[in-house]
Amino acid sequence: MAQLGVFLLVILSISGIMRTVEPSFAGRSQAKAYIEESCRSTRYPALCVHCLSRFAKKTSLKSPQELAQLALSVSLYRARITKAYLVKVATELKAVNSTEYQSVEDCKQQINNGIEQLGQSIKELRSLGKSQNTVNDDSFMHIDNVETWVSAALTDASSCVDQFPVRNMSKLKATIKGKVLNVAQVTSNALALFHRYAARYRAGAAKKP
Repeated sequence: MAQLGVFLLVILSISGIMRTVEPSFAGRSQAKAYIEESCRSTRYPALCVHCLSRFAKKTSLKSPQELAQLALSVSLYRARITKAYLVKVATELKAVNSTEYQSVEDCKQQINNGIEQLGQSIKELRSLGKSQNTVNDDSFMHIDNVETWVSAALTDASSCVDQFPVRNMSKLKATIKGKVLNVAQVTSNALALFHRYAARYRAGAAKKP
């Protein structure tokens, strides 16, 4: 009888754990499915899923606004990491009077501009999220600002990539180009996801009296 009691206690404990885990697992699955579906609208869907799926454990991740803000945050993070690398490389090249210094310095400035623009975009999107129940001219101004700033950040990153043509590329330039290209691609994806959110926002606003 004692063994039976212990067995039943174990079964009840496992059942309790499963009841606790299953909703969380279901939430993660739904969030990941939502990310995968949303990323189909981007230019680099595989990269989009790879960057955002790690946040699928956030079961609240189920709105275009939240997903766009997350994508912008990922882009900002990648840009900051890349800038730190460019600062290090530029410092080393300047010390030896390398002819590659100026191109790296120019690229660093472009990425820095992108960091400022992405930071402004995230703040603007948060302001839009707070006032989404009240649609007015300011709401559309927030949308226009985000689209303008993220587009500018993408242009800056793409311009930096273009400074490093494939021919006669050194190992250093190839590394820089790879890092900056990643920034450009995640920023492109973030812009696409924001466009998706903005389109739904405008459509919803048009239906309101």
